[in-house]
Amino acid sequence: MVQLIIDNKKISTEPDKTVLQAAHEAGIYIPSLCFHPDLPPLSTCRLCIVQIEGVRGFPTSCNTKVRDGMVVKTNTPEIQEMRKQLLWLIFSELPEDMPKSTELMKIAEYIGFEEVLAGFAPKAKELPILSDEPLFIRDYNRCVLCGRCVEICDNVRGVGVLGFVDRGINSRVTTAYDENYVNSACAFCGACVEVCPSGALTEKKEVDPEDREKTLLPCSYNCPAHIDVPEYVRLIAEGRFQDSLEIIRETVPFPHILGLVCDHPCETECRRGELQGSISIRNLKRFVAEKDNGRWRSKLKIGKDTGKKVAVVGGGPSGLSAAWFLKLKGHSVTVFEANKTAGGMMASGIPKYRLPWSVLNKEIKEIKNIGVEIKLNSKVESISDLKKNGFDAVFLGIGAQLGMKMGLPGEDDHRVKDGIAVLKAVNFGEEFDLSGKVAVVGGGNVAMDVARTALRNGADEVTVLYRRTKAQMPADPEEVEEAENEGAVFNFLVNPIKIIPGKDHLTVECIRMELGEPDSSGRRRPVPVEGSEFTVDVDHLIIAIGQDYVIPDEFNLELERWGTIKVNEDMSTSREGVYAGGDVVTGPASVIKAIAAGTKAASSIDKYLGGDGEMFQKLVPEEEWDPWMGRREGFGAEQRVKMKTIPVEERKKNPDAQVDICFTDEEAVNEAKRCLKCPLRLEIHSAPVPENFMD
Repeated sequence: MVQLIIDNKKISTEPDKTVLQAAHEAGIYIPSLCFHPDLPPLSTCRLCIVQIEGVRGFPTSCNTKVRDGMVVKTNTPEIQEMRKQLLWLIFSELPEDMPKSTELMKIAEYIGFEEVLAGFAPKAKELPILSDEPLFIRDYNRCVLCGRCVEICDNVRGVGVLGFVDRGINSRVTTAYDENYVNSACAFCGACVEVCPSGALTEKKEVDPEDREKTLLPCSYNCPAHIDVPEYVRLIAEGRFQDSLEIIRETVPFPHILGLVCDHPCETECRRGELQGSISIRNLKRFVAEKDNGRWRSKLKIGKDTGKKVAVVGGGPSGLSAAWFLKLKGHSVTVFEANKTAGGMMASGIPKYRLPWSVLNKEIKEIKNIGVEIKLNSKVESISDLKKNGFDAVFLGIGAQLGMKMGLPGEDDHRVKDGIAVLKAVNFGEEFDLSGKVAVVGGGNVAMDVARTALRNGADEVTVLYRRTKAQMPADPEEVEEAENEGAVFNFLVNPIKIIPGKDHLTVECIRMELGEPDSSGRRRPVPVEGSEFTVDVDHLIIAIGQDYVIPDEFNLELERWGTIKVNEDMSTSREGVYAGGDVVTGPASVIKAIAAGTKAASSIDKYLGGDGEMFQKLVPEEEWDPWMGRREGFGAEQRVKMKTIPVEERKKNPDAQVDICFTDEEAVNEAKRCLKCPLRLEIHSAPVPENFMD
């Protein structure tokens, strides 16, 4: 160890440290613009000058190694004056509107910004501000030429896109030949933005310093189940398919189902979306699920029997997820399912061409294999009876399995059907007439499922009636596209107002709509156009505008005014030991949201029963990400790998045939390699600023 004195403070440190590092470790602040804890010393700004006994001048502390017996002063009047002169030079070419929150301005205030620039009018460089590129804004006028961005791009990331051009007062940092980022081989990792001290490189989206992951890691942040998306995508890129699957299985019991039907909010928010399309996260999940060799089973640990019994009412995604995690914690779990098969809406409400029952049954079997009992055709009408039968806690995941009506005259005709009933009847093999002309009312995924199901089951024509525009449809764009490919016709800004039953057909009276002021969802509200009524003749009208709930009175639970079960933050209801989650709490949502709700409730139930509430097991050891990305020419222009589909003619011949064809190994790896590796950004340390050293 080396002994030295800095500002009259005795310090002991390692011999390979610089004076700047030793001072910071001892809580003594020395300002510097070019120094960064993740980069080698650059010595460009000279603000870190100090005085050392026996050494002439003002050496820079960022590249001066400590020596035994060294005596250092960091803030003498001479040093203060020299720093002010250096600061004057830095600000002489900067614009007046420098952001107050930047590292540069914090350092300037520490040195004495107001005193330095009193009465001084800076001469801005009048260089271009590049704001039309993806993700970032480049404002060369704010650049202080510290070199951090060049260093981290070249020697930490290995991309080597940024560099200094020109000399003297014309020197600036840019890409080779001033190429835009997309054409320059930029990896869009954001490391340059992270280390920029002056605001010359900034995010287009504002980053909340208290919640950085919301902007910088949006895929995992926006996943309701908080699956570690970047990690499993990285492992696919490295060809480690089983590890990738195990990362997914750490947080959800349905990787294959989610790989087929998840509404993928992660993709909507993916930062790569601004560069030739987001990462195909859902399809990559399906890919590794279809590679499953069962290795994860040997890593899974089932807790010691706690002697506690939990009843799960409803065998849908929320109930089965709760059952899975509660059983892993050692509790005895029984699932009561009212239908003849488990799965809830996954079985009754999602067409088999999207979710084959072979996949559904396979993943439900895994839940049974760990010891969860599933009782079919077992409708529960009373929570009190469950408690009398020895259950210590109850989870309600009964879903929203009724279709909603529009309340139109003539709606009670037998040829008017609700979309949920249609999907259930087809999936369960019940007799159901969908021949002739079919009209479907609605714009969500259920409406798309109904339209495509009708085309596969006897309909000659299918028309979708939707009261808003195509851009406002809540359905996944790919579902709308496939419905169009299969022959569905869309009639937008149209709303049925009356049904006139005839002997041979239904006459649906409709009215044209136009968009008015935004409603509570932020979408512009459709309003009727006076005098625009018209009629449509159909053989069947299917209503797919929403879902409703059946909550037995005997449950004796407090409900919200809109009819869902009222729960607390921990998913507990108004009755002791009774929890609820999924659609019956949130209203009709998605499989992934239901899974997340079941998992959260399981954690609360485990705590209620005396456990620690920790649901997740590590199946893959944590690894540090390699900060080196390397240069890939054309990276920014790489297109999203599009999943292939079977021909439309084949879909009609085999209504249950899966439409999407799973990625090949090569396709999956190539798609995963498009990832921007956003977690690396969060591994970059913050540069020291004065406020970090205040008592």
